[in-house]
Amino acid sequence: MAEGFKLAGSLTRDEQDWGVFAQISGPRDGLSGIVAIEATFLAGTCHDFHRHPGQEEVIYVIEGTIEQWLGEEMQMLSAGDSVVIAASGVHATFNDGDAPAKILAILSPSVGEDGYGVEDVAGDEPWASLR
Repeated sequence: MAEGFKLAGSLTRDEQDWGVFAQISGPRDGLSGIVAIEATFLAGTCHDFHRHPGQEEVIYVIEGTIEQWLGEEMQMLSAGDSVVIAASGVHATFNDGDAPAKILAILSPSVGEDGYGVEDVAGDEPWASLR
């Protein structure tokens, strides 16, 4: 299915230790160029410093507030704010608030079976010393 409607009830929402993950679109839908993900970060959780090799990303905050890192720069983002991340750019998302924070992440191009690749760099410098 390269096109079609996906109603909210048809999305698979997977519980993670950091929150809830729902892939809106990607290779399983027949798309090769783009993947869209809804992620809800529970209070006190994060997606520590990482990169998506060869993929560009846009993160749009739907609700709540996140501490968003782009390289060595940090910005607090709230509903309606976004960050644009160049291919392979290192970034991290932290929710130190008292309420969940929901984002929409859009990555391109779609890679692999899941549509995205992740390389954890949280233990590498300078990322390990930033926060």
